[in-house]
Amino acid sequence: MQRLRNNDKCWCGSGAKFKRCHGDVRRLQRDPVELGSVSAERPVPEHITRPDYVAVGSVTTPTGLQIHDDESLERMRAACRVAAEVLLRTGAAVDVGVTTDELDAVAHDTYIELGAYPSTLHYGGARDYPKSICTSVNGVVCHGIPDSRPLRSGDIVNVDVTAFVEGMHGDTSATFCVGEVDEPTRGLVETTREATLRGIAAVSPGEPLRRIAEAIEPFAASRGYGVVKEYGGHGIGATFHATPHINHCITRGDTMPFEVGMTFTVEPMLTTGSGGYRQAADGWTEHVVDSMPTAQFEHTVLVTPEGREILTVTEDGRTAAGTLDELQLPA
Repeated sequence: MQRLRNNDKCWCGSGAKFKRCHGDVRRLQRDPVELGSVSAERPVPEHITRPDYVAVGSVTTPTGLQIHDDESLERMRAACRVAAEVLLRTGAAVDVGVTTDELDAVAHDTYIELGAYPSTLHYGGARDYPKSICTSVNGVVCHGIPDSRPLRSGDIVNVDVTAFVEGMHGDTSATFCVGEVDEPTRGLVETTREATLRGIAAVSPGEPLRRIAEAIEPFAASRGYGVVKEYGGHGIGATFHATPHINHCITRGDTMPFEVGMTFTVEPMLTTGSGGYRQAADGWTEHVVDSMPTAQFEHTVLVTPEGREILTVTEDGRTAAGTLDELQLPA
């Protein structure tokens, strides 16, 4: 596996060198994202059921494989449908001048309207995440806290949504472009979406977990992008973060087989620069040290007897994170 080099022809077919096209560092470079002020917590009505870590202060649900029977799968589908709807509505509000806190307000109101609890709110024990979504702008890898910073033309922002409904968590995210975004940055976003879908398409019962990474990492490298190793997908269901850890970089020891009825997330984060990152003083926001843009997409996936199914879509099939029908893979 070899990463596309600066002097190689760009993957897009333009005929130009990568460094003069989708790998043009001058166009990809961003100012460091400065954290704004965080508003007060938004209230959740008492009639909406809280997850255990909010209600009793700790995780009491099983943290092993999240494998469903018919009854629990229907509840899981309900949570995933809500998550997909929240992401669509929040993504529609992304615009120049809108603050990420305003995006949080849109998401929060949608959760409440649909009878869901925002899984991130008060997640994390001592760190206690304070908002209803994560919003990661430009060089923020993940876990950005919505704040008073207005989005600017040329930014990209990942919106990460998790809904708790009927005792289940549904988790999905997408990266949105703000205003006029240059072609190299759009290429990163499009490649990350496709990498996510390629990873999902590789899921099949009995196959090892590493099939996901084998579909994602070489594809990202062929377009000149890196993949964050430290963060991956995770089992999800009655428990927000459960077994297994889903690597998006190839790991030989990833031999656990997919089991029918398993649910987990696929959520690769692609980088354009060195890939090194550090945590901000807020204890959550992870941002790359070189301020180069990163992107992420995420779906919750079910292993079926025939292969796999994306659960984080609305009842009528809509999603901001893409569907497998978009893929055009070689036979």
